Amino acid sequence: MFDHEKDLIRQEFDRFTAEHNLENAPLNWRDLPFSGEWGLAIPFFPIAAADNKRVEPVALHAQNLGRAFVAAVSNIPGISRVEAIKGYVNLYFSTSHLAKQVVETVRSQGSDFGRLPLSGKATMVEYSNPNTHKPLHVGHLRNMILGGATCNLLEASGKPVVRANYIGDIGLHVIKWLCNYETYHQGEQPPEDKMRWMSDIYTEADRRFASEPGFEEKVRAYFARWDAHDPDLLALWEQTRAWSMEGMMQVYDLMGYRFDRIYFESEVEDSGKAMVAELLKSGLAVDGRPENPVIINLDEILGTKEEYRVVVILRSDGSSLYATKEIPLAIMKFEEFDLDESIYVIDVRQSLHMKQIAKVLELMGYPWATRIHHLAYEIVNLPGNVTMSSRDGTVVLLDDLVREATERALAVVSEKNPDLDPQTMQEVARTVAMGAIKYPMISRENTKVVTFDWKTALDFEGQSAPYIQYATVRAKSILRKANWIKIQSPEYDYPLSTPEVNLIEKISKLPEEIQRAAKEMKPSLLAVYAYELARNFNDFYNQCHVLGEAEKVQNARLALVDAARIALEDVLVILGIKAPQVM
Repeated sequence: MFDHEKDLIRQEFDRFTAEHNLENAPLNWRDLPFSGEWGLAIPFFPIAAADNKRVEPVALHAQNLGRAFVAAVSNIPGISRVEAIKGYVNLYFSTSHLAKQVVETVRSQGSDFGRLPLSGKATMVEYSNPNTHKPLHVGHLRNMILGGATCNLLEASGKPVVRANYIGDIGLHVIKWLCNYETYHQGEQPPEDKMRWMSDIYTEADRRFASEPGFEEKVRAYFARWDAHDPDLLALWEQTRAWSMEGMMQVYDLMGYRFDRIYFESEVEDSGKAMVAELLKSGLAVDGRPENPVIINLDEILGTKEEYRVVVILRSDGSSLYATKEIPLAIMKFEEFDLDESIYVIDVRQSLHMKQIAKVLELMGYPWATRIHHLAYEIVNLPGNVTMSSRDGTVVLLDDLVREATERALAVVSEKNPDLDPQTMQEVARTVAMGAIKYPMISRENTKVVTFDWKTALDFEGQSAPYIQYATVRAKSILRKANWIKIQSPEYDYPLSTPEVNLIEKISKLPEEIQRAAKEMKPSLLAVYAYELARNFNDFYNQCHVLGEAEKVQNARLALVDAARIALEDVLVILGIKAPQVM
């Protein structure tokens, strides 16, 4: 914000330095701490130190130059006062001028406020990454929600984004499922709720594999059929994989996520083994077969100690691992999309693995390997620190979580607004529920454990999505009560209250908060900002009358309410959360 005023200041600075023969003088400024008015501080020490014609000490020269500059900028429109203090020039903006500029900018840009136009090469964000033939459960939540918010955030900051999903569609878990299905469920067709059906058969297969005599041997026989490319087994795999993907897409639709490119492990199985052969030929890899695996000893190659360690790229029996497939997958991504960056949203426990993959690619001669980034995250626990697992009784399917969240939200919404018709109440409850699920996964630092707690998630008075959604609804309610009258260009030349100024200040920060969060790849920063913005709006709502005030004040405050609504909706959209019309 305040770009126009800054341009005028820059023009006066260039004119001033030219008049004083201060060629190439550096112009640096920083925001003054906000205390009811906006301001900038320009240090003149670097300018004075760079002046080789000075005859006085740097500190005195800085102060004298600062005093001379005050006269040059005092008449810039929008500047209320300028002062030179101890080698700094402090410029303060007119509160009424800047308030009008902020509010009008937000209302004119609407949902584009804070966003930059897309430009440059694409960034790929790989997230979700489930396995077929297994359930999507609460343990997958944080990855999905963090990945989705990161995509939205990067796009808002001006980066084109390719949303990618890398799905494990081969391996022991699939063979177990297929063996169990053919042995005990032959010919069964999935019901409408495909995810639950696939999950039940997987859980049953896993239990049989662990405890049923002879079942493990059956699975090994299925592996042999798989390796022999048995056409019947491959046909069954393709059919059941399609069922599994349909179930996943039902969940993604429910959660509001989409993907531009879906990769499967099976796509890179053969190319991975071919890559291992090339690495052996180049001398980068060492073949320990038949007793030992194929490895790349990164520490030995790089002369490091316990930093990169040893990467196993093929088992001694010739079967592939994650590294076998992820190296060719990374190459495929950059070749297919000519990427600027490739971001992997993966569990923090895979940090060493991701570091190794990037280093192997660098050693293979790919210059873009340094543009691979690991966005690590910690696990999600249920209350009582119960960790999610698809192999035991603690698993909670995502649609079950959404169902329970909706029921709990419905109870709260019906208490707050019992006059809503049943259909609207159900829609509001679903919107509130989805926000309540998503916000805790984003608002906490990525690398810290999240313990999901219903009381906190659905708290309308605390740091939660319902609190932010409710602030948005309050803003819409005021505008509805005013019958969405045509708001005139506002003037803020009346005595602005502290809540008004604080709200305007917080709204003005959205563009830079988007850029900061995108640069650090931390949606949590924007989640915290969203809460603070809602809190500022609620302070304004509780302390400042809007309707019924003098015409100028009512118009100005209605414009501010509209700007707050736009900013709140903008930031919620980036976080992947909707705002209902009523609550």
